[in-house]
Amino acid sequence: MKFHDKEELELMKSIETEGWVSVDNLEEEIKKAKEAAEATLKKSERMNIRISPNDLRRLKLKAMEEGMPYQTLVSSIIHKYLSGRLQEHHEQKNL
Repeated sequence: MKFHDKEELELMKSIETEGWVSVDNLEEEIKKAKEAAEATLKKSERMNIRISPNDLRRLKLKAMEEGMPYQTLVSSIIHKYLSGRLQEHHEQKNL
């Protein structure tokens, strides 16, 4: 099984070692969790930004490489940044 991040791996270990038990109202809890997840994924706000033509071109190219619309890529980057999951990558250049 592939784990996507450290938090998910820690959760799986916790489930295995701490003996989690099911709640009495499991169906109701599942329904509430699904509704919360759907509400989180809904994009109901619009945002307009100004960006340089060169950055927009590069953004669109990167989105094409990732196989998604560039607006989706921007939304994903913002979400990852705000949740602390965006990792900065530094390239070492030979001068």
